[in-house]
Amino acid sequence: MSLKRYHQKRRFRRTPEPKGRKAASAQGHLYVIQKHAASRLHYDFRLELDGVLKSWAVPKGPSLDPAVKRLAMHVEDHPVEYGSFEGIIPKGEYGGGTVMLWDKGTWQPVGDPSASYRAGKLKFVLDGERLKGGWMLARMKARKTEHGDPWLLIKETDGYSSRSEDSDDEGSESVVSGRTMEEIASQRNAVWSSHRKKELRAPSPLKRIGSAASRQLFASAPGARKTALPKAFRPQLATLVDRPPAGDGWLHEIKLDGYRLLAFIRNGRATLMTRNGLDWTAKFPTLVEALAGLPVQEGMLDGEVVVIRADGTTDFQALQGMLQNKSAVPLHYYIFDVPYGEGYDLTQVPLLERKEILNQLLSPHVDTHSVIRYSDHVLGHGEDFHNHACSLKAEGMISKDVSSHYSQRRSPQWLKIKCTQQQEFVIGGYTDPGGARTGFGALLIGVYEGGRHLRYTGRVGTGFSQELLGNVMKQLRARETSTMPFKDFPKDISRRGVHWVNPELVAEIRFTEWTSDNVLRHPAFLGLRADKSPHEVIREAPKPMSEAAAASPPKGRSRRKEPAAALPSPFKLTNSERILYPEQGITKLMLAQYYQTMASWILPHIVRRPLTIVRCPHGYDKQCFYQKHVMEGLPPSIRGVRVKEKHGSMTTLVIDDLDGLTGLVQLGVLEIHPWGCTEDSLNKPDRLVFDLDPAPDVPLNHLIEAAQLVRDLLEAIELTSFVKTTGGKGLHVVVPLTPRVSWDELKQFAKQIAGSLASHDPKRYIDVMAKSRRAGKIFVDYLRNGYGATSVAAYSTRARAGATVSAPLRWKELAPKLDFTSFNLNTVPSRLAGGKSDPWEGFATTRQSLTPAMIRQVATLNAKLLRG
Repeated sequence: MSLKRYHQKRRFRRTPEPKGRKAASAQGHLYVIQKHAASRLHYDFRLELDGVLKSWAVPKGPSLDPAVKRLAMHVEDHPVEYGSFEGIIPKGEYGGGTVMLWDKGTWQPVGDPSASYRAGKLKFVLDGERLKGGWMLARMKARKTEHGDPWLLIKETDGYSSRSEDSDDEGSESVVSGRTMEEIASQRNAVWSSHRKKELRAPSPLKRIGSAASRQLFASAPGARKTALPKAFRPQLATLVDRPPAGDGWLHEIKLDGYRLLAFIRNGRATLMTRNGLDWTAKFPTLVEALAGLPVQEGMLDGEVVVIRADGTTDFQALQGMLQNKSAVPLHYYIFDVPYGEGYDLTQVPLLERKEILNQLLSPHVDTHSVIRYSDHVLGHGEDFHNHACSLKAEGMISKDVSSHYSQRRSPQWLKIKCTQQQEFVIGGYTDPGGARTGFGALLIGVYEGGRHLRYTGRVGTGFSQELLGNVMKQLRARETSTMPFKDFPKDISRRGVHWVNPELVAEIRFTEWTSDNVLRHPAFLGLRADKSPHEVIREAPKPMSEAAAASPPKGRSRRKEPAAALPSPFKLTNSERILYPEQGITKLMLAQYYQTMASWILPHIVRRPLTIVRCPHGYDKQCFYQKHVMEGLPPSIRGVRVKEKHGSMTTLVIDDLDGLTGLVQLGVLEIHPWGCTEDSLNKPDRLVFDLDPAPDVPLNHLIEAAQLVRDLLEAIELTSFVKTTGGKGLHVVVPLTPRVSWDELKQFAKQIAGSLASHDPKRYIDVMAKSRRAGKIFVDYLRNGYGATSVAAYSTRARAGATVSAPLRWKELAPKLDFTSFNLNTVPSRLAGGKSDPWEGFATTRQSLTPAMIRQVATLNAKLLRG
């Protein structure tokens, strides 16, 4: 408990390490790991206890595998201030070398920590940026030949443990400054401290890519990091709250009613991207031309493109009319942030610093006649600013934490407070016009609940010009369908004169209030939102300001970690920037957004079914592992169902909705394999799957012929089948069934089909698993149809290069030139967008049973068909 040994070993006139003193309070629970490149690379593990940091040197770093016990040599106590140290200990001093803050957070002891520490068996729970869950430090009995105090650092078995992955990562960055070991080592005068207002930096040389003045502006920002301009980026979004925040720690901007655009500038030319990654460069040539005049060769700007009325308010309808009819209206691009500039990542620079950089960058080139504008702000006085914004008839205001970093998510550090009731809704239908009106009478609109059901929220018939009626009507006709998209039939409309449309169009609607029946009062149409995904649209409900403040980290705490990624769901996603598919740069957030877009397509194949999942927490190319049982530490949106197994019963994973699917993404799940039954009917399967698995030397046309042959055999006994890729090199033939037969009957039937093919052409087909006998053949795998067996879900990603997806196909799409790798996370959503028909149209409504008569007759029918 004394720092005497710590002080004796250091010469504080020569080392930047904090001298420190024992803390007067012993209540702190700081936890930190410092990666330390001294004479040998090791990890310094520290826990705050009794006013000091108890410290252990862990040579190989912590392991997430409970079976791996890592040596941890107990060293001298360190002052609590040492938990903020990052930098360089000079050569020749004790511990000379580079020190990086590898992890930081809090710890909670299990039992009395002081007594457990003295006893040599300290159990605790970590809540760090990288490490979480239960851990234990256990003292070893030192051998006579050993010096020091050896302990073991052991991971407890829980939801954060892994049998196949270590936490060590040589390329990892500091959780506080974002720097690598190499970057810290190259900055000889740099020592990071949470108590300093600015970081002392000595940026290393970089190739000159912009004007010297603008480049120096970015390079000198506290927290700026050298990095390439990213190819993909998600804008930070604001959290809706009920009132403005108080205090001078917030700045306030007018909420603009336009289209959010990120301007990527490469070699002086801008590309304009929407918040969902659509390239809108061609839509705004005047903005592209204006951006070319800025002194930036490479960078990223974040802003809103708007049309300004004479009274200074924004006109969203005029902006949409310009996009649809290419009419000439004066556009303005209000820029409020600069995440990147001239080779430097500014996302870790405090907001107020970023805005000052932006102001200095724009002010020499912007005036009252410019297309580009700087989005100004007011510090503090949030309530007064809100009253003023509402008096100007603005939509509302945006409040931002002045010290916050830029996060690619919906963040509690950015808040929106509205003056009017206004949000997006999904169009699900329309009514016939009455009287002299043309086009349609009213739009039938709704919001998504749980990402799965579209709930009706009313009809809107005002806000349309004659021209707008015609433009919207064209888009409605292109999406007409006979299927009602709403969960329940609307109560306030007649079935006569109603037309349903595929729920793909998003409308911006202003209204006065919600009624007790959860429909809109006095809604008015403002325009279509081509930049919003329908499944993002939920009923907006402002959070209490006190709740949002609680979610925002207090001043001085590290914001390096992003604890909650934005999704249209109450579920919170952590580590949203983690790369899961490095070749494509696909992050965890992008995977969650893929499933958000595909929710209505994939959820029917996975909800309320027992699941086996493939988890790859650090990406498909790192260690992955299967999981099917519930364990501690799962997100609350994932639950379990008891199923019988060989040795009793176990609780198997189940999800119910989009929140559950997002929970799987949170776990790093890259593959979802459901049972062929629901939890309500565990002994009665509702689908039959033939997995056609070709050997590497099998040509594609042979695989296609196999799938078509299985289809023909099934059609002969009047069973309709569907086909999909496996996400690998094979195909699945899937038969939807009414759950009536047992698993044994289903498996026996599938075995007869597989056996018929193998008997018919043994040189081409095989129905046994032995790989030694499968060269040049297609394995007709019928074993997917047993109790507890699984197959990859339609629209699930695979843990493979290319982020491939198990994609449903139309039978007519099977052709020798088909490229299975073309069905991936980036391309599959477009197959279903814009009113395109479902490749598996009719799958959900197919009603057919596998009868005992079919099972008895299949052998005879197969023989006849194969002979023919």
